[in-house]
Amino acid sequence: MQISQDMVVSIHYTLTDKAGETIDSSVEHGEPLAYLHGHGNIVPGLENALTGKTIGDKFDVSVEPAEGYGEHYAELVQQVPREAFEGVEHLEPGMQFQADTGMGPRLFTITEVNGDTVTVDGNHPLAGEVLNFAIEVTAVRAASEEELSHGHVHGEGGHHH
Repeated sequence: MQISQDMVVSIHYTLTDKAGETIDSSVEHGEPLAYLHGHGNIVPGLENALTGKTIGDKFDVSVEPAEGYGEHYAELVQQVPREAFEGVEHLEPGMQFQADTGMGPRLFTITEVNGDTVTVDGNHPLAGEVLNFAIEVTAVRAASEEELSHGHVHGEGGHHH
């Protein structure tokens, strides 16, 4: 069965950066990633590369930023006063928070705390990066009506309600 729109696909993946360092791996977690093909559950470049593949296929794919987590936008890196974090006693790099912006809610990561100034970054941590995936397709099946109506996989490797 080939991977196409509305199929539930399970893959083992290893994601590495340009230096070959592992960023994430389903192999390390022990369970394949299950997703609903054609519903934006994974980055577009990887989803496109999986189209037409079948169980047992193994391949490597590099996904450019535009088809991954997007370009890195300098304007999403801002310095804000410490007082903007009212009620938060301790701030440190790596902490994340959600803020309402003119374009809706956005996740920000603190990258630096320098006295009363906090630098935050609204880019995805992998924005601007080429994503290098090693993929093995482990299962392909038709999605259930419930999965299609919810837009994600249910059961093993998927969402549980």
